[in-house]
Amino acid sequence: MTTTRRFWLKSSGLALAGFTAAPSFLCRAAALESKRNRILVALFQRGAVDGLNMVAPYFEDRYHELRPNLALARPGKGDAAALDLDGRFGLHPALEPLLPHWQDKSLAIVHAVGSPDATRSHFDAQDYMESGVPGDKGVRDGWLNRYLVAQPQPEPSPLRAVSVSPATARSLSGSAPAPAIERVRDFSLGGGRPQVSKAFEALYGMEESKRPIESELQEASHTTFEALRLVEQVRAKPYRPANGASYPRGRTGQRLEQIAQLIKADVGLEIAFADSGGWDTHTNQDIQLNNLLGEMGQALHAFSLDLGSRMADVLVLTMSEFGRTARENGARGTDHGHANAMFALGGGVQGGKVYGDWPGLSDEELYQGRDLALTTDFRDVFSEALERHLGLGGSGAVFPGYKSGVRRGFLEA
Repeated sequence: MTTTRRFWLKSSGLALAGFTAAPSFLCRAAALESKRNRILVALFQRGAVDGLNMVAPYFEDRYHELRPNLALARPGKGDAAALDLDGRFGLHPALEPLLPHWQDKSLAIVHAVGSPDATRSHFDAQDYMESGVPGDKGVRDGWLNRYLVAQPQPEPSPLRAVSVSPATARSLSGSAPAPAIERVRDFSLGGGRPQVSKAFEALYGMEESKRPIESELQEASHTTFEALRLVEQVRAKPYRPANGASYPRGRTGQRLEQIAQLIKADVGLEIAFADSGGWDTHTNQDIQLNNLLGEMGQALHAFSLDLGSRMADVLVLTMSEFGRTARENGARGTDHGHANAMFALGGGVQGGKVYGDWPGLSDEELYQGRDLALTTDFRDVFSEALERHLGLGGSGAVFPGYKSGVRRGFLEA
């Protein structure tokens, strides 16, 4: 077996076929159902969302000066006006489905947050945020995978961590198993091809090898086949969202629905990663952002509605690689910027508040004279989620070389 095949076994989205569950597996599934655990859902907005229009500082005259065409109007100034949050900041009107969560204090916002690295490259900035080590391209594993290693479980579910994507996300890459499941209903081994299934069954049944790579392959295949059986149990029951929830069509809605299905199936899920794309709004931003935020707001609202009381155990955390320029460009868009905004939705959230130190938008306050300045390192937000929501004793092993500066307090202690 080659290292490439080994990586594929451990990190790719293997499509799973139906297998008959052994009695011991059924006992394990029953045990999972009896134990509810905290869950973190990471939602990555790829392409760099414009945080200044997602959560607009409408109280600043400078915001309106910098964006004569794109700035959201002050609340009450028409259908396209910002939705007031606290007298200073306002949600983009397409995010209106999130207002009830702000009002019941299950939604919080952290503004002027992001990576301290100055890169404006999408590839590098996404890599740094997913590795959790800004500026260091030598780190191979992701921050969520390092959490799984730092917070081991005696008998972890094969679906303890799932990447809802075609292949395992960078954030979940590493030594801890984290299968990729884009759609639960399509998760079948080799697309259902018998020859692929037989090959993997043969690998699964091999006698323990003394060769390290083959031994690790056997361990990976064992985990894969356990995941196979567990997903088969989930697939056997048709899924219907509860409480009148209606997920929008599109990537964000589809992926959050898959996560809700896994949560409600009690498969032992603790970490779920999903992403959405299209946030790189260099031209005609108003139309593009309106559509994307509309889907995101509807999807998050449907997810919360669908889970009902289970949201007490769930935290959804949104993120994007960097923000966008404070000044609009000549194509009615914005360019690559620096700091941004994050949402925290769910159980334990001290919501109804915009957290973070607002740096201002005057020329001298802008980063490099063009971008919203950073006042909260994204690792502080991630650390707070891991420690206060998931109970990690300390995040030093997850974010090597970084000493957390502040806790914004958006989660209950």
